[in-house]
Amino acid sequence: MSKTLYSSDSFEITQRKKDHIELTPKSLTTAVTVDGRFDYEPLFFSHPVADEKLPTSFLGFNLDYPIWVSSMTGGIEKSQTINTNLAKLCGEFKLGMGLGSCRNLLTSSDRLSDFAVRKHLGDQPLFANIGYAQLEELCEADKFHLLHEMVKVLEATGLIIHLNPLQEWFQPHGDKFKFSPLTIFKKFLEHTKYPVLIKEVGQGMGPKSLKALLDLPLAGIEFGAYGGTNFSLLESLRSSGEFEFKKPFINVGHTAAEMVEILNGLPVKGKEFIISGGVRTVLDGYELKAKLKAPSVIGMASSFLGPAQENYEVLREQFVQMKEALLVANKILNLKGNL
Repeated sequence: MSKTLYSSDSFEITQRKKDHIELTPKSLTTAVTVDGRFDYEPLFFSHPVADEKLPTSFLGFNLDYPIWVSSMTGGIEKSQTINTNLAKLCGEFKLGMGLGSCRNLLTSSDRLSDFAVRKHLGDQPLFANIGYAQLEELCEADKFHLLHEMVKVLEATGLIIHLNPLQEWFQPHGDKFKFSPLTIFKKFLEHTKYPVLIKEVGQGMGPKSLKALLDLPLAGIEFGAYGGTNFSLLESLRSSGEFEFKKPFINVGHTAAEMVEILNGLPVKGKEFIISGGVRTVLDGYELKAKLKAPSVIGMASSFLGPAQENYEVLREQFVQMKEALLVANKILNLKGNL
C-alpha cells in the first residue's frame, strides 16, 4: 500500500507551518558559518534506505562501512561489557575492531573474558593490542612467543602496538624506553607472521617517523593524531605536583589532517591506514578519508565509549545514526576540487 498523503489542512502540516514561522528568526545563518570543505550536490541525491551499505576493503577484509572501532579498554570491571557490545556491533555491521591494551594477558588469564570477543565478530578483523614498553621488555627477555600465544588465544587477526613515549613520561611511575622503538620493531617483525599495526595515542606522528614505519613490513598505521583524547594530558590530570616544564609537551604533535598531507607526499608501499584522533564528526572522517590517497578507514573511540557502557541497543542506535550520516555525505558532498 502506498503511503497516505496528508491533506493540506492536516494537523502535521499545520503544525509544521507554525513551527517554520516561529523558528525562522532562530534559523538565520551567515556566510562565515558555511562548511567550506565540500561541494554540496543535491541534484544527485536519494535518501539512504535501511540496509544500504558503503562497502570498503581494508587489510584484505570486506567491511560494510569504512569505520574502525579503535582500541579503548581492558583489565577493569567495565571492560567486558564495553568490549562485548563493541564486538557485537562490529559483527552485525561488518566493521573492524582494535582491543584495548592486553598486557594483563601476558602474565595471567584472569581477565581473558574482557578480551575474548571473537565469537561476536564472526570473521571481521579483530586486533589485539600491546604497549611498546611491554614489547621492549619481551625483546630483552627473548619472550616474543608470549605475544604470539596471546594473539592465538584471542583468535585475533593481528596485533596493534601503541607507541606512547610522552604518555609514559607524564604517567606517574610510567615505563621508561631503553631503546629506539624502531630497533625493537625491526626485531619483532623479523619473525612475526600475522599483520601488525603501529599507532600513537593522541600526539600523532611526524614525517621522519612515518617514513621509517613505511619502510617496515607492517600492515599499516593508525594515526592516533592530536586533537582527540590526549593521553599525555590525561596522565597530567591524574598526577599531582607535576613540574611545569612538562606541560608544554601536551600540545606538541600532528593533527590527522597534517598526517594525511605528510603521507600523500610519501610512497606508502602497500600500507593501509586507520585515520583516528580528532575525528569528532562523520564529516571530519569523510573529508580526511577522501583526501588520503592510500586505502583507509575512519577510526573512532570516544564516540562509542559512552553508549557501549550502557547497553547494546543504545550503542546500536548511535551507530545507525552515524552510518546514515556517512551515507548522506557520500551521496551529496564532494571534496572541493574533486570533480
